[in-house]
Amino acid sequence: MQFLSHDGFELAYLDRQPASGHGDPVLMIHGFASSHYVNWVSPGWFKTLNDAGYRAIAFDHRGHGSSSKSYDEADYTPAKMASDAAALLDHLSIERAHVMGYSMGARVSAFLALSDPEKVATLVFGGLGIGMVDGVGDWDPIAAALLVDDPSQTTHPRGRSFRAFADQTRSDRRALAACIATSRELLSEDDMARIAQPTLIAVGTTDDIGGSPEELAALMPNARAFHIEGRDHMLAVGDKSFKQRVLEFYAENPL
Repeated sequence: MQFLSHDGFELAYLDRQPASGHGDPVLMIHGFASSHYVNWVSPGWFKTLNDAGYRAIAFDHRGHGSSSKSYDEADYTPAKMASDAAALLDHLSIERAHVMGYSMGARVSAFLALSDPEKVATLVFGGLGIGMVDGVGDWDPIAAALLVDDPSQTTHPRGRSFRAFADQTRSDRRALAACIATSRELLSEDDMARIAQPTLIAVGTTDDIGGSPEELAALMPNARAFHIEGRDHMLAVGDKSFKQRVLEFYAENPL
């Protein structure tokens, strides 16, 4: 791991070139309560991309993984987290990259495409379809579940799921509770219509969080939907068919 100082945070990141020593860069942006390792290393994305000749890059969001933490909700807007991604690309002297985000990371990727369109060659939104615009349900119980001392007191199903995930990843639950309060900012239909980069929107067929990929793709000028068969929100990220479709998408849209 290496570290980048930006906006008062120390951001941990991993940057791996393929065996050839040079490849088109893919910046991967992980989801809420996750990390670069949980979303991208453990499920095999770094190996998949490197084996296919791509430079694989991922970082831990502020408040997540090995990056520094804040308990101020104002630090966790998608725009500020997108600025971390832009700063990392600048730090690595990368002018344009493929950008792939999962769940909250997909939202951050969309904000990056709007704030720094020249840096974003293509987009992959994983685990988030029309929920980008319409919302992803009531997440206040998740914040409550993160902060309660005894997780057995949590009765909300999604709250229980994310509390267990946060405990499994040994996350700073107070930082996550601050993050979830402000990171869910919605994008408008007009915002989505302004994102012109080639975009692949991939959501699991049993995902009850992300929403329809087709509905989101219909709002965008150059987007297509992909169903990750039989996968829910937690399992879709590592699916083999998802990886294969992303590699096809990059081959169709080289830098």
